[in-house]
Amino acid sequence: MSYKFVDHATDAIIEVTAKDLQEAFSVTADAVINLTLDQDKVEEKEQRKFVAEGKDLRYLLFSWLEEIPFLLITEGFAIKRIEFDITQNQDYKINATAYGEPLDFKKHNFKVEIKAPTFYDMEIKQNGGVFMRFLLDL
Repeated sequence: MSYKFVDHATDAIIEVTAKDLQEAFSVTADAVINLTLDQDKVEEKEQRKFVAEGKDLRYLLFSWLEEIPFLLITEGFAIKRIEFDITQNQDYKINATAYGEPLDFKKHNFKVEIKAPTFYDMEIKQNGGVFMRFLLDL
């Protein structure tokens, strides 16, 4: 399981490889958090519950990529880790709990603000593992 940042002039393109969807969404969360701040400097003092939903995996990924920056930036909550479950009935849903503390720009080495995820160049492949590629507007 891993992620890498692909060079882009103004935005962040992230590619994720993982063994399954659970791991892929976990790695995606870590990539987004570490793009924003130093995750290793965050302490688990509080928790926040949140939900991401989508009619398919692309929309679920988009929702996930909206919710994490919302917690980080809008609510000012620095995330150390996230526990979650992915369910699928007619739609996909992630019920998650984020563990962390109030954001401190200096302590957590705040790096960049994520404006929004995009569907542009988004890719999800499941073939003996999971590959995800997505672009975040910075």
